[in-house]
Amino acid sequence: MWRLIAIVLCLLSSWVWGAEPDINFFSDQPIPEAALVHTPEPKPDWLLYGAPIALLIFFFSFCLIVKLLIPFKETDMRFDLHDLPVAAQRGIGMAVILFGIAFCFGGLEAHYQMGLHGSAEAYFGQMGLGKLIAFTHAHLFGFTTSYFIIGIPFSLHFNRLKIYQWIFPLGLAASLTDVISWWGIKFVSPHFEYVTWWCGFVFSACYLWMLVALVRVLFFPRVKWFPDFINEDRQKKWDEEHRK
Repeated sequence: MWRLIAIVLCLLSSWVWGAEPDINFFSDQPIPEAALVHTPEPKPDWLLYGAPIALLIFFFSFCLIVKLLIPFKETDMRFDLHDLPVAAQRGIGMAVILFGIAFCFGGLEAHYQMGLHGSAEAYFGQMGLGKLIAFTHAHLFGFTTSYFIIGIPFSLHFNRLKIYQWIFPLGLAASLTDVISWWGIKFVSPHFEYVTWWCGFVFSACYLWMLVALVRVLFFPRVKWFPDFINEDRQKKWDEEHRK
């Protein structure tokens, strides 16, 4: 009964406004193709779950390739941030802090967009292709520049610590994987969101590690902890071995 009333009201409204109804509910003819609502076919599980896993494998494979191509070795270079000109020390310290503030605002922006759209899938889904290209361009430049500015002095100062030589490239690899996952969220699978959050944690932790170390070395040179002593001890051993 209610369905019949709805149909009658629809036909009357079309007649009142002078519009022809698109669909004849009482006809035996098939509904025109243009009037049909097409929904995309569900994607297979191997694509929904396999693609994010493949991207994580890419991240670890990328790190492994870098390790194989550029293995760790101690060189005869001696570098101390305190030997740089005062302006360079001040500039590096201030740049590290400013980039850290920029990262904080980036995190706040991500939190705001997730709250506004409800999920990363909805956020990237409403984003046009042109904006995503510009988004990728800007973030790749930003990640590379920020990590380069703080990663070089950090890695030079702690050049004797093997694990510290991983933080700079690890953050860059996570940044690249993170940007790739945005495209995966939009075009492949919403499960790329987990890769995005994981990569965000990795490159944020790497940056925070380098930020704390550089601020401590430059602004608080008297504050030291065991990595400093290990680095200095290995430097002394290297010098002694090469004096012989």
